[in-house]
Amino acid sequence: MTTYKSVKYNISGADLTGLTASQIPNLDTAKITTGTLANARVADLPTSKITSGTFADARISASSVNAHASGFTWSSTIVTASTLTAVAGNGYWINTTSNACTITLPSSASVGDEIIFSDYARTWGTNFITINTNGLKYQGSTDAALYTTDGTTIDIVYSGATNGWIPLEDDDVRFGNFPGLPTQKAIFGYGHTGSARVSMTNLVNSSGVVASDVTGVGTDRDQLVAASYGGDKVIFGYGTTGSTSSLTNLVSNSGVVAADTTGVGTARYDLGAASYGGNKAIFGYGNSGSSVSLTNLASSSGVVSADVTGVGTARSGLAAASYGDDKAIFAYGITVSMSNLVSNTGVVSSDVTGVGTARNWPAATGYGGDKAIFGYGYTDAATNLSMTNLVSNTGVVSADVTGVGTARRGLAATEYGGDLAMFGYGTNLTSITNLVSNSGVVSTDNAVSGTARRDLSAAGFSYSA
Repeated sequence: MTTYKSVKYNISGADLTGLTASQIPNLDTAKITTGTLANARVADLPTSKITSGTFADARISASSVNAHASGFTWSSTIVTASTLTAVAGNGYWINTTSNACTITLPSSASVGDEIIFSDYARTWGTNFITINTNGLKYQGSTDAALYTTDGTTIDIVYSGATNGWIPLEDDDVRFGNFPGLPTQKAIFGYGHTGSARVSMTNLVNSSGVVASDVTGVGTDRDQLVAASYGGDKVIFGYGTTGSTSSLTNLVSNSGVVAADTTGVGTARYDLGAASYGGNKAIFGYGNSGSSVSLTNLASSSGVVSADVTGVGTARSGLAAASYGDDKAIFAYGITVSMSNLVSNTGVVSSDVTGVGTARNWPAATGYGGDKAIFGYGYTDAATNLSMTNLVSNTGVVSADVTGVGTARRGLAATEYGGDLAMFGYGTNLTSITNLVSNSGVVSTDNAVSGTARRDLSAAGFSYSA
């Protein structure tokens, strides 16, 4: 019988030159007693071949660990675009100096997949990062995640289907519904020039500068309304084309107006609209041939629902605005000064006794982050007004404030610049605005670009400055 003897060797790093993974079926790391494994020694060595033992620091160089163990790669390109489709195993430097960025995560992932995003220029507080979960969960939610803090780095690892991607450190994320998060830009749209209805628009930057006319999209009409929805987008709706209308037109978070959407609900004009619930909108009241008090809710994706039975006194020629981060208020209207509050679920309350001068065709908007202002309008005595009424963050309307600027009606109002507001255009066919500070102080007339017109509407859009 042949006898075989076992021979034991201590292998140094130099002895592993050219040795492939297939030649090391079961490597006990305790047998490697001297030397250091350079990159070339471990290029073909999968972790599945290391079944026992631990490599001491001296046995594997740091460069080997970085190059062969982690499998993680940092992008050599600084991301400056407004969108990014991320790939697992990569790190990205995101520079939002010029614009916000929406990051779409992979549509499928394996447990342990990792992605890192880092604020390259410390500008995420100005131009935000939105994470599109792309069907998978993010901390257990499928809602979009928003990051708004300068200097943030997000290191996410996929944990499985239950909770999805989980940041290793995460103090600043917001999900889906972003109440109180301000819009930076605005849009005025549609109206009547005195000779014709139009569909043109004018964009407003975060400094309150109104741009020149943009060729209209959708059906020409006036006496319509607009509101923010989805947090950072706008919906124009209803009005008159010569006949009452229930058409809507969505506006993207870059200010692009979409074609007409077939109307839902009772066609009407001279109604009010405002955002509520942080990312939804409500249309209410108006004239369908006679005054009505019904409402129509619009979802966070801009889908308008069927009529909801009205609450409060039927009226038209009123205005509406958001207040208190996630609620809304309808107020004024033909011959009245009453108001109706709207909860953050879109429920309209009964009439509240009016404060201030009764009037119709005013304009209203949020300001200061959580308050509202109603301004201008027209009295029964056929007098244009420039007075304003401030609304607290609990929905309480204050007494008249002496007017500033040209008295007029049929104007529009919107938020811009985070916590500022403006009134713009109106009767007398003016191209003027009146800026509103974050404390509700209205400035004098400011001549702006764009075709003079009345009976238009406006709303804020875009988280990006």
